[in-house]
Amino acid sequence: MVQMTSGASKDAVRVGFIGIGNMGNPMAGHLVKAGWKVTVYDTDSEKVRSFTSAKGGSAASSLAELAKDANVIITMLPDGHIVRRVALGKNSGDDSLVKGLPKGAVIIDMSSSAPVGTRELGKDLSERGVSLIDAPVSGGVKGAVAATLAIMVGGDKALAERHDSLLAAMGRRFYVGALGSGHAAKVLNNYVSAAGLAAAAEAVLVAERFGIDPQTLINVINASTGRNNSTENKFAQFILNGKFNSGFALGLMAKDLTLAMEVADACDVPAELGRATLELWKKAEQAVGGAADHTEIARFVNEQKI
Repeated sequence: MVQMTSGASKDAVRVGFIGIGNMGNPMAGHLVKAGWKVTVYDTDSEKVRSFTSAKGGSAASSLAELAKDANVIITMLPDGHIVRRVALGKNSGDDSLVKGLPKGAVIIDMSSSAPVGTRELGKDLSERGVSLIDAPVSGGVKGAVAATLAIMVGGDKALAERHDSLLAAMGRRFYVGALGSGHAAKVLNNYVSAAGLAAAAEAVLVAERFGIDPQTLINVINASTGRNNSTENKFAQFILNGKFNSGFALGLMAKDLTLAMEVADACDVPAELGRATLELWKKAEQAVGGAADHTEIARFVNEQKI
């Protein structure tokens, strides 16, 4: 990965930000704080009112209105299907961005979307004179609040560099390749993260039944070669204390794992461990629900019957 370093003038960019949720709220807030002209939109109008009251910026009551006031749109939404519907509409009468976006506008999709779908959307937008960059993030709510997100950027490199200073307000940028590459890197990262969390949960369960205190094992792992993001940043903070409130849904992790395996299929990679990991997460999703915090995978592992 090559970290990017250039960017566009704040005077020339009017930002529309869609999705003021756990991640989107602090991300859009950093843009306002950095001096960018930001208009926000969310289907939950209360989130929009709360945001503008606390952090500033402007509000739009529709996607078309947002598009008319912006030449760069950032989407932070649950999946690529929603991004596509927001951008193009499903039916001719739907509220959508293309009803207001001028030619030459840019959409930056920071959601976790399907890489193949991203390329298809990019082609459809290009026919309407609109460019697409994919720039998904890793780092969770903590990283969004601290503006330390890892931002994986895919698309035309010159276009990405032109908007680097905008993305810089939210975290570290890494250009990873052509359109769709950012989303591919994101779901592959989440596959490795999900596998590490599940493996650690199983190890802790075995340790506890063998008579080892779970926190003691985590301390050992974190001083040894088995340490990973989950052992360092999730077990003591969200799992062993029973809080299970990291802010990222289990269903979203299962979705990203599914997308990662779709990329593996497209590249003719068997990914046997990946498929086993996906199967475990799907079972957990069925058992505890997709809305549960993703750290609840540890509780699911603990409660499974042999």
